[in-house]
Amino acid sequence: MYFAALLARTEDGWEASDTELDDVETLSDLTDLAQEASVDEDTVLVYIEQEDAWFGILRVDGEEDPRIYVSDASAAARSSYGEILLTDELLGREPGAEDEIAALEELVDLDGTEDGEPDGAARPTSSAAKTAHSTSTSDPDSASDLDFDSDAVPAGPIGELGILADFGVSEKDLLTLRTDALTEIADALGAAEVLEAVR
Repeated sequence: MYFAALLARTEDGWEASDTELDDVETLSDLTDLAQEASVDEDTVLVYIEQEDAWFGILRVDGEEDPRIYVSDASAAARSSYGEILLTDELLGREPGAEDEIAALEELVDLDGTEDGEPDGAARPTSSAAKTAHSTSTSDPDSASDLDFDSDAVPAGPIGELGILADFGVSEKDLLTLRTDALTEIADALGAAEVLEAVR
């Protein structure tokens, strides 16, 4: 079960609204949703929670790049909404690397042989092939690295720990939040009452 809420800061405090994510497919969509709710380009927080599994926060300040925190990346990676927040940049991988690795895996079977090649057939050992392999393995940032695990998503928190520090939620506080994190965040922001009204 998912729950999403939007908190927009105004001169008079925070305004809260529950948020439908049916039409949100990308981080850009989610950012646009936040910016539309912004009052005078002030801060907007989008909170997404999958019950007892993970929660994520997207912070948008005017036209600045969005800032993201996810409480458990590996759990979020198994969620369609979690995948929106887990960008290549957040995971520290090259943009598009996952697509390129998937294409490589279609060409090479799990035993390392090319499609249609007998299991006992010798693999190419030309100097060009060796050079290509050494180049891919020596460069950790190479998108063609066959040892790259596109499914390797770290367990635990990922993103900007100080995302709410200026609102009184320290990095340590954020890391200790688990279930019903939104209530504690809203308390720290002084937005508990407006949040309760829409929950």
